[in-house]
Amino acid sequence: MAEPYYITTAISYPNGKPHIGHAYEAIAADTIARFRRAQGRNVRFITGTDEHGLKMVQTARDAGRDTMEFATEMSSCFKVMCATLNISNDEFLRTSDPVHHAASQALWTAMEASDDLYLDRYEGWYSVRDEAFYDKSELTGEGDDRRSPQGTPVEWTAEETWFFRLSKYQDALLALYRENPDFIRPESRRNEVIRFVEGGLRDLSVSRTSFDWGVKVPGSPDHVMYVWVDALTTYMTAVGYPDTNGDFAKYWPADVHLIGKDIVRFHAVYWPAFLMSAKLPLPKQIYGHGFILAKSGEKMSKSAGNSVDPIDMAARYGVDALRYFLMREVSFGQDGSYSHEAIVNRVNAELANSFGNLAQRSLSMVFKNLDGVLPRFEGSALDNELVQTVATACQYEVPRDFDSLNFSQGIEAWMRAVYACNQYVDQTAPWALRKSDPERMKEVLGTLFVCIRDLAIAIAPVIPESAGKLLDAMGISDTERNQNSLNDPTWYVRLAESNFRLTQPAPIFPRLEMEEPEDA
Repeated sequence: MAEPYYITTAISYPNGKPHIGHAYEAIAADTIARFRRAQGRNVRFITGTDEHGLKMVQTARDAGRDTMEFATEMSSCFKVMCATLNISNDEFLRTSDPVHHAASQALWTAMEASDDLYLDRYEGWYSVRDEAFYDKSELTGEGDDRRSPQGTPVEWTAEETWFFRLSKYQDALLALYRENPDFIRPESRRNEVIRFVEGGLRDLSVSRTSFDWGVKVPGSPDHVMYVWVDALTTYMTAVGYPDTNGDFAKYWPADVHLIGKDIVRFHAVYWPAFLMSAKLPLPKQIYGHGFILAKSGEKMSKSAGNSVDPIDMAARYGVDALRYFLMREVSFGQDGSYSHEAIVNRVNAELANSFGNLAQRSLSMVFKNLDGVLPRFEGSALDNELVQTVATACQYEVPRDFDSLNFSQGIEAWMRAVYACNQYVDQTAPWALRKSDPERMKEVLGTLFVCIRDLAIAIAPVIPESAGKLLDAMGISDTERNQNSLNDPTWYVRLAESNFRLTQPAPIFPRLEMEEPEDA
């Protein structure tokens, strides 16, 4: 049986429509999921919306809306984003679903059984925007204008609350980080978390009584769970918890939670502590990626009013063009930015002019000069050298880098192979060989067909629709588009001996136009 692989995005907070940062995370997670499927893994890929908490109540109230009605509308926007961007998630979870309430209450009961919950009174600073409690030492500003480490406003809160004995798990968490250096990635996030935990952990307020929009605390009907308790539990709801057989036994613990760097503390400190308390396995890795920044250099957010609609961007540039740019341009784990000019230049130079033109002119020559029939050929030393260059990139370099979530580095290796193919075309000039040396032309076009197929399979996790169209045109079946297929030396002969005949190829990557308003 295929080895399971479980990946999640963060469970997005839908107090507004999704912005490009949400799309970036979804595209990255989808790239990983598709890459793992191509490796033969049994992938479970989950995303969803985190709909509870005070911020959701306030946003709905300010809009004059019922909270559930508002949450349903906003959650649907995230579903549309996933569908538009060709995100291949297996399930979309909502924390307002009854099945999730049952899972969250089961986790609460398990933590209670470990004597890790107690009732007391909380007085301290709370950021509604972050849905996070902060110690005074973490704040900046003074008086009525105090700010969290994220720069969000905080307010003084006082209410009866259940506390979780987070302080009890300080040593266990530090041991976890020490013994599992890849538990938090990249290393800069790991170092931040270690410093935070070494500074001392205080018990965490995990319920609220000042509003009632959330999961009810078992045995305390006036309390709803702190939004992060039930949000984090979504990762287990998606695999059947509290039933620890079936999908839970197959997929849990998660291989990676892919999240923004601003919520690493919740995932790398609170979440493993909750799971330790409940005596459940811990996720294998927390990866805190960077932000897609606005032109001003600030993080994009709904509250800052600088968010960009990813659906509009997909319509403007094309879904695969947007996916490619985000995975290619930004070194994963670091912050990145974009501009209209950067997208147009990158997509035109690499997808349209380099790979797209390579495929279009090569396949067109097979169609025109060989009536679409794939030639049988042996290949010269030059041909074999190119095939090996492409194979090294597609079978070793790209998988190595994607395995480490170094997407931009892996795509760079892929582009080097594309450039090598274009250099080979210029060197061999197959258009001139039709009359001067038709047998050599067949060798060159056969070599290019082999290389283009490998390149399309390797880049498919990033640009699935475009790569799929190209492979369809080349007669490559759905079952022969995975990593094992790249190692199959018989595929070309089998295809050439079949009844397949290449038809007139259509351009896959249209060029983008630079002419746009200055404020675009």
